Amino acid sequence: MGHIQAQPLQDAAGNSTGIWQVEISHPGKLNAMTRAMWRQLRAVFEQLQHDPRVRCVVVQGAGEAFCAGGDISEYPAFRFDPVQLEAFHEEEVWGGLQAMLACDVPIVASIAGACMGAGVEIASCCDVRLAADNAKFGAPIAKLGFPMAPKEAQLVSAALGMHTARRMLLEAAVLNAHEVAAVGFMAPPVLVEQLPQLVQRTAQRIASLAPQAARLNKQTLRSLGRGDALPSPYAYAASAEHQEGITAFLAKRVPNFG
Repeated sequence: MGHIQAQPLQDAAGNSTGIWQVEISHPGKLNAMTRAMWRQLRAVFEQLQHDPRVRCVVVQGAGEAFCAGGDISEYPAFRFDPVQLEAFHEEEVWGGLQAMLACDVPIVASIAGACMGAGVEIASCCDVRLAADNAKFGAPIAKLGFPMAPKEAQLVSAALGMHTARRMLLEAAVLNAHEVAAVGFMAPPVLVEQLPQLVQRTAQRIASLAPQAARLNKQTLRSLGRGDALPSPYAYAASAEHQEGITAFLAKRVPNFG
């Protein structure tokens, strides 16, 4: 059985780092997403959103893959009925993806191996995408006789670019890490053995910065994407974090954001 699990990461002394790891795990199926896993994804990110201890989230797959797509063995039980199919995409899949998109904590994707279909969608919800040079990206669902759901297609095309999304969906093209990095979806890939260290350094750097500022930045960027504005964009003025950052800079010391 597959599952989505979140756990806090500690430093060598056993202290909290502010970094949480979310692992996609489905042994023997390259971490393919089941219906239960989509529901778990939603629950995990709704919990992380409301936990003030969380400063950065790293999403990764267990073993040698990120996520190879959906668990096709489940599909005959519901995909041939329009009502059940709509509930799957609009409630279960989009519920999980929307929880990631609504999370104000910075999310880093650590991608190795297969990142297909559902994996591309999950990666598209992350703020920073880092990958090994063995990563493969695609959404060859036309081979299975169905299109990508509208909200999911909008998400992927916005992250990858419309041309690359069309290649994945219309050609069933599978792209390597260098090709996907070239269109701006992620940072340049690194060797597989270098990925954990790169992810760790990136997550630590994010976690060391002002957590309130990170959350406000994500809220601002999300609002800009919708074409609206935050109701009180300067309400942070008197906050302790704001004052600490400015005071520390003027005193030439490292800020302590708690």
